[in-house]
Amino acid sequence: MSGRPLFDWTLFSLDGEPVSASNGMTLMVDQPIGECLDLPSLAVCSGFEPDVHLTRPLVSWLHRLDQAGCVLGGIDTGCFLLASAELLKGERITLHWESLPAFRERFPLIETSDELFELGERRFSCAGGAAAMDMALEVIKQRHGAKLAVDVSEQLIHERLRNRHDQQRMSLARRLGTHNPRLIEAVALMERHLERPLPIEGIADRIGVSLRHLQRLFEEHLHRTPRQWYLSLRLSRSQRLLMETNMDVLEVGIACGFASSSSFARAYRAQFGCSPGESRRQLLQ
Repeated sequence: MSGRPLFDWTLFSLDGEPVSASNGMTLMVDQPIGECLDLPSLAVCSGFEPDVHLTRPLVSWLHRLDQAGCVLGGIDTGCFLLASAELLKGERITLHWESLPAFRERFPLIETSDELFELGERRFSCAGGAAAMDMALEVIKQRHGAKLAVDVSEQLIHERLRNRHDQQRMSLARRLGTHNPRLIEAVALMERHLERPLPIEGIADRIGVSLRHLQRLFEEHLHRTPRQWYLSLRLSRSQRLLMETNMDVLEVGIACGFASSSSFARAYRAQFGCSPGESRRQLLQ
């Protein structure tokens, strides 16, 4: 579309061997990490288990690239590797909305956002998925103009150029399949208070309805009680923390609003059919 090459890329893996993606696809690469230092930018992709890839050769290579002026970036959980390598100090980054809570627990001093992407002078990051395309289109727009970015977007059947402030997630109304303002407000309160859960009666008071009316709204629209819905949100977060952090089981339980490891384990087993420890081992296999 431009009439000339504007970008090229090289694919690296830790050992130069093909990489198996979580969906079973095999990705061919060009070379192993370590030797090439003449890179203007590097995007780190690491999948669901970033710590598995945190090796000394990788950390050393990333630091040498940084010293050589390479702009480093993370695609979703790639930011875990950059943070573990101490290459995100003073930077503002974003990740997939599911990964943000785990990242914030592990790296509380690193500034995070829930933007689609962040483009800085020395670092960049995005939420993964379609946000990688949005970030790439923004780079094309900044370097080569809006018209080319629009043309590329059209070619990819991408409906518009999303800016970084666009929401990562669907609106609550679309996710819940309802426009009831009281129900949406109640679920939003639950999602904001997972570590220190609010009493269901308190949620009803905050949104200005009776407890019975709140229960009726949940059962009518979501086919669960408010307590069941709230518990499911907390347990879903706990599953992500077990997979993406080294926090022990008790710490995960506390971070998701459980007063003891036993109460956390009982609720977790009822939801997922195994203990938190067993789940962590299964998730990391």
